[in-house]
Amino acid sequence: MHMVVELLPDFPHLPELAARGPWADLTGRGMALLPGMTGDVGVSGWRLVPRPGRDVSLARSMLNQDLDALEEGLAGFRGAVKIQVVGPVTLAATVELPSGHAAVSDPGARRDLAQSLAEGLAEHAGEVRRRVPGARLVVQLDEPSLPTCLAGELPTASGFSRIRALPGDEAQRWLAMVIAAVGDAVPLIHCCDARVPVARLVAAGARALSLDLAAVGVDADDDLGAALESGAGLVAGVVATAGSAGSDPGATVTPVWNLWRRLGLPAERLSAQVVVSPTCGLAGSTPQGARAAYQSAVRGARLLDDDPEGRR
Repeated sequence: MHMVVELLPDFPHLPELAARGPWADLTGRGMALLPGMTGDVGVSGWRLVPRPGRDVSLARSMLNQDLDALEEGLAGFRGAVKIQVVGPVTLAATVELPSGHAAVSDPGARRDLAQSLAEGLAEHAGEVRRRVPGARLVVQLDEPSLPTCLAGELPTASGFSRIRALPGDEAQRWLAMVIAAVGDAVPLIHCCDARVPVARLVAAGARALSLDLAAVGVDADDDLGAALESGAGLVAGVVATAGSAGSDPGATVTPVWNLWRRLGLPAERLSAQVVVSPTCGLAGSTPQGARAAYQSAVRGARLLDDDPEGRR
């Protein structure tokens, strides 16, 4: 938390720390939030169970420790603060039913998970507001598995077949329900897949998108351009998660300049709508790698402020 406050004083976040096991990873943090549902960690990951056990208790304990660090690090802070949690589709794709099948394969289970996540996230956001009264919350939903589920490409438990494609309207409905639960927080959806369904994310209520610009390419230009024209924010994933302390900031943000030119957007809007970011989460990075990635993002953001037209 100290590193986040030091390097990102204007936009701190609650980090997902490295090497802490399944209790603090993307799915584990989501399981820690669920009221009325619980799970244990098995050989293949998290599985829903009827009664709380050691694993979910440990996940909740780790989350509380992180909230304590956030409260201490941001004492007296006023401004935007980002928290992140697994989205409803990815949660259902990475949690198993007692039978061993992915929860996303069962309509009732994925509905129950989405409803519980919405309730738990509302409580979590309220707790962060209580601990950091000056925070203007940005809530990031991580949905790396969304395109795979929509395409019907998620493997079954045996690995020999694929789970039936999740209907797009249903995925959008669950996302909208979770977004509605965070109240006046800014909803941000992260997806680093090349097939990110930009239009559906915006229709679900996302006011900002976090994308790996190298992965997305030009295929998403029409939908992304419409979202940016309407005022949506963009968290531009352009910094390698491994980080590089000596990286050239111009090379780092060139994909942002290229995108802006392709879409024909006014240069003066760039710094107001774009946040420079690593391409994906840093939970697997070393502290040194995370520091280098943050530093590269800060240098890139400063360059966009100084040279929004990319004339360097």
